Amino acid sequence: MSAQRNRPVASHALILCHPAFSSFNHAVANAYADAVIECGQSVVVRDLCAMRFDPVLKAGERPSAADFALSADVVAEQEKIRECDAFVLVYPIWFGTPPALLKGFVERVLGAGILPGPLQAGIPHSFLTGKRLVSFSSSGTSEAWLNEQGELSSLRTLFDRYLSRTFGMRSEQHFHFANIVPGLKPRFVSENLAIVRTHARRICGELMIEHFRTRAGRPALQAS
Repeated sequence: MSAQRNRPVASHALILCHPAFSSFNHAVANAYADAVIECGQSVVVRDLCAMRFDPVLKAGERPSAADFALSADVVAEQEKIRECDAFVLVYPIWFGTPPALLKGFVERVLGAGILPGPLQAGIPHSFLTGKRLVSFSSSGTSEAWLNEQGELSSLRTLFDRYLSRTFGMRSEQHFHFANIVPGLKPRFVSENLAIVRTHARRICGELMIEHFRTRAGRPALQAS
């Protein structure tokens, strides 16, 4: 009974994709994780670059393959994040898209074993069904320039919205930080990290409300 009582109300899987430990993206991940822990919830951090995660999909990992089987590293990753309630992606925008390493994680781990038929029919077929998708992205250019190129709207459509609908996730939220370049002023960094912590605390609060609504037999709230 005591173990159940001490179990965190909600858990977050934080998927970080940036090669530099001193990067703004690492600071964002740390700020989010710290806020989650302060709220009494748990966080599983997967630093793809530090892990040297292999992003290359193997022939036998395709669900249509005659010898289909998940590789050991994919199974291990899924076990670490399977029970999480929110999936948080932290990454820079490189050439208009997320890094290839993150795309490989989506293909090999999040999308493992999903067939086109059930996907197109809208049949839930993933441990991500009903979970939340949250993204924190950054770029070295201005948000106005990104909007002129159509990059942010395209990213939200082709990545966030597509992933959430494909995996049957309940909602997607995307927070972008522009003008992230070397030599940022500490005040600028602090202000942006404060924004990250605010979003993290709000998401934790919403998950807690949903937890108690579910226990009471009431429908979950939709994220704004």
